[in-house]
Amino acid sequence: MSKPSVLVTGGAHRIGAEIARQFGEAGWHVIIHYGKSQEDADQLAASLPSAETIQCDLADGDAAVAMVKELAARLDDWRVLINCAAIFWSDHVTALDPETNRAAMQINAVTPARMAQTFLADARARQGRCVIQFTDQKLENPNPDFFSYTMSKHAAAATIPMLAEGAAGADDRVYGLAPGAILPSHDQTEDEAEVSHRLNLLERKTGIEEVAHAALFLAQGTLRSGETLFVDSGQHMLDQPRDVIYLAREIMAQS
Repeated sequence: MSKPSVLVTGGAHRIGAEIARQFGEAGWHVIIHYGKSQEDADQLAASLPSAETIQCDLADGDAAVAMVKELAARLDDWRVLINCAAIFWSDHVTALDPETNRAAMQINAVTPARMAQTFLADARARQGRCVIQFTDQKLENPNPDFFSYTMSKHAAAATIPMLAEGAAGADDRVYGLAPGAILPSHDQTEDEAEVSHRLNLLERKTGIEEVAHAALFLAQGTLRSGETLFVDSGQHMLDQPRDVIYLAREIMAQS
């Protein structure tokens, strides 16, 4: 295969799907990971010039490592791993839910770290390899909502400089990509999303395509390894006391 390869976890839906599309259109061979959405993954792969799908439950860290090892054994130019998949379940700072916490920490932090370690140890590439770990603007703008989710994203962020310094080769790069409010999430209506997505410094909606553009930029490896790029129209520079889902509802209730 002459094209460089990229694996996008959670690539069948939402931000992951847009990343897969843009990499495919830019000439990459795209491996679209999915958990349960085989039909959507297959349809997306069929629409791209060079793509395949692969299934794995990221709650099973050993299975995820095995998936990376299998791909590393057969891909001769696997340059980029994008850990985009995540769960966004609700619990609160006053009441951590153990099941939610275990799932969030495993899928959002532990499995991506193990996949990155395995990729950096085993993947073959004709030039430097790149890991992109998805985090969140909540790293700089935390609030008490979605407590376990936020905890897991902080844990994921902590791995980025450590992997960059201790697991990556001289030509490799490890990055964080931290989006803000991009798409309707949790139980939001479209109207609520329209309000919440403008609660940032620029008072504009950050487009899903901007996040995919950022992933393509990071894949070039021009930033110093260990850096995190925020794509959120400045949301991370604010001090928001609640998640924008709830701030938007408060605003709409007052109007």
